Amino acid sequence: MTRLASTTRCECPGAILQPLRFAGRQPVSSPLLSPNPSTHTATPTPASRPSSPPSTGLLSKPPTPSPLLRESPEQPPTSPLEARSAHPTPIMYNAHRGMVPGAQPNRLQELLDQIRQEFENEAGRAGEMERQLAAQLQEMDLVRTKIYQLEQAQIAMKTKYEEELARLQRQLDAAGGPSHSSHVSGSQHGGPSQPPPAIGHGQGTLFGGIMAGAGGQGGPGLAPPPQESQQPQGLPHGAPQGPPGLNPPPGPPQHPFGGYQAGPGGVNGYGPQGAPQPTASPGPGKPRPARGPPGPPTPQQNSAAPYPGSPQVPRPTPPPGQLHEPPNALAATTPNVGNTLAELDPEHVDERFKREGQDWFAIFNPRVRRVLDVNLVHTLPHQSVVCCVRFSADGRYVATGCNRSAQIFDVQSGQLRAHLQDSSLGEDGDLYIRSVCFSPDGKYLATGAEDKIIRVWDIETRQIRHQFSGHDQDIYSLDFARNGRLIASGSGDRTVRLWDISTNQQVLQLSIEDGVTTVAISPDNRFVAAGSLDKSVRVWDTSSGYLVERLEGDVGHKDSVYSVAFAPNGKDLVSGSLDKTIKMWELSTPPRNIPGSGPKGGKCIKTFEGHKDFVLSVALTPDGAWVLSGSKDRGVQFWDPVTGVAQLMLQGHKNSVISVAPSPMGNLFATGSGDMRARIWSFDTYRGPQ
Repeated sequence: MTRLASTTRCECPGAILQPLRFAGRQPVSSPLLSPNPSTHTATPTPASRPSSPPSTGLLSKPPTPSPLLRESPEQPPTSPLEARSAHPTPIMYNAHRGMVPGAQPNRLQELLDQIRQEFENEAGRAGEMERQLAAQLQEMDLVRTKIYQLEQAQIAMKTKYEEELARLQRQLDAAGGPSHSSHVSGSQHGGPSQPPPAIGHGQGTLFGGIMAGAGGQGGPGLAPPPQESQQPQGLPHGAPQGPPGLNPPPGPPQHPFGGYQAGPGGVNGYGPQGAPQPTASPGPGKPRPARGPPGPPTPQQNSAAPYPGSPQVPRPTPPPGQLHEPPNALAATTPNVGNTLAELDPEHVDERFKREGQDWFAIFNPRVRRVLDVNLVHTLPHQSVVCCVRFSADGRYVATGCNRSAQIFDVQSGQLRAHLQDSSLGEDGDLYIRSVCFSPDGKYLATGAEDKIIRVWDIETRQIRHQFSGHDQDIYSLDFARNGRLIASGSGDRTVRLWDISTNQQVLQLSIEDGVTTVAISPDNRFVAAGSLDKSVRVWDTSSGYLVERLEGDVGHKDSVYSVAFAPNGKDLVSGSLDKTIKMWELSTPPRNIPGSGPKGGKCIKTFEGHKDFVLSVALTPDGAWVLSGSKDRGVQFWDPVTGVAQLMLQGHKNSVISVAPSPMGNLFATGSGDMRARIWSFDTYRGPQ
């Protein structure tokens, strides 16, 4: 009994848990931990609870609970060991020793994987955006191409319709029906203040309406042809008369240049720089080449040209304050004329502010200090209208364009050095050379004509070296690039084209909404500018063809632009217009090779006002100190580009000054006129009394 009680006390929970308090140490020898449990088995007393089998040690496998205990969850374990067996303790580790359990994932690696995944996702999205951008750029190019194709198709369709209308009009005229233009032309004979007529783009010529006798519509065209029997007074019978409407008026005038009094009908000139508009009217009996249908006849075609002073037609209304004023009243207002030097009568101008020659005079602005003097050097007679003048790069020669030929004169002597005429062409009809331009090395002369062909002449051999075809209408303007390789051309077919003389190929075609009247290439060869009948000036990049400037709007011209010229610095541009003004533009710095960047709007920094009629030609002196302009009012004016004030007004022609060109060497300039003369002038610093 004592033995049994002793054994029972040894199985108490405290004795059994005693070794667990030192689980981290080596267990002491104890009968409870003996590997042979049979020697220590105790027989439970009736009063004690049934106990679980004794443990064989801490490292031994815990005993499997009986099925009865598993099926009775309400019965709690009888000892802490059984509680441990039923509820396993979470695994612990020594965190301060950096011991990470192997079953837990590596957090750092997981974060790196997440970053890598995000980077790959962003890279994929960036690639997709680039693909979308490339697709959109390609789509923009396709749209641009489609627009260009539609524009060309529209031009072709309009041309076809206009040809059909012209054909029907001819049939109507042949049948003796009323002419549409005869009903409306009378309301348009309003003198030079009227806008130019609406110009079509049918077959033939850009200014076909004016050429066909609509010159009286106020456009810058030549006068209608006179009656065949009409012989101007003051010329011997049989003397060459040139294009009708350009000869001196009947009877001697009171003063060879008695002020500008332009009659209606564009008597005093025509067309763009270096171009009749479109040509001088043929003389009596002269057939015109087959170049499309002429416009309907007008009553003015059968009457003498209305010259200034002619009582046949009403004169334009003089400016306010000048109407019916006596000469002394005009002289009294001289200090207040501002830039309107064309209104002054040289007979009533102080001697300090004028200079007169045998058949010319110059008036200097009395409101500013006189700093220039001007003089006539040579008069170069021609057999027809002089459409254009241009100096060679070395200043030794001046070229002119007239009917059927281009001519080259020695500047020093005034002698003719070369007469360039295409012998393959017939002798019938007119073929005016609208533009001429020397190559920079002086070896070649490019000419543009009514037959839509550009010819490049070898001056030494007098032979055609290159010939370019492609324009659909008359060529009105040419310019040689300073690199000597490119030629720019502008035509009534609404295109500007660049030609490479080294390959004899067209390298660029630029299309606009209306006829091109003038072109110019910048001094650095980067840009080409063009003036148009749509009142705009455009500037393109010559390498890419992108439009980088479009100069128009509220500060722009109010009528067709007939002449443009780059300043020597290449950053400024001068334009002349039928609105009687000259404008100087400061070009913005355009981005290069950026598709879709759109044209920038240059700034109009100066407007020169003072001409009384259309401005047909503009230029700048090589040093950029003066702006020159030639006008239908027969005058040439020098303008200060800084102040915008006119320095002088030169009256040296009896008809429109169609073209004006300064010499690259400095103190010379040339003029070409509808009076069948070209003239070379000098300008120097004035050293007389102020």
